Amino acid sequence: MKLGAFSVSLNVKDIHRSKAFYENLGFKTLGGDINQNWLIMKNEQSVIGLFQGMFEKNVLTFNPGWDHNAEDVDDFTDIRELQKGLKKKGVTLIEEADESTQGPAHITMLDPDGNPVLIDQHR
Repeated sequence: MKLGAFSVSLNVKDIHRSKAFYENLGFKTLGGDINQNWLIMKNEQSVIGLFQGMFEKNVLTFNPGWDHNAEDVDDFTDIRELQKGLKKKGVTLIEEADESTQGPAHITMLDPDGNPVLIDQHR
């Protein structure tokens, strides 16, 4: 099961303060739009997303089809196959991908401690 690139999506109160804080730790902006209240930042292989006002909790995020630079990879497991495998294992999904479609889709679930897990395929 290839989940793709991993990052932590942080629910921040002030994206400008958060950006400055993580820049002090050596993170650089990889993508996003601060005017839309979201940024993706990277320090070596560590990737975080800063999201202001978009969700309630921090989210563990996986991106099938991407590497840690948000570049396409050829060998990946499609989100719909991941979904089928997880459901066979008895994992309860909060949001499911439409298995009749192709391309971008996402699924969400909660880990045993209530932490949101997002698998978000962009291609």
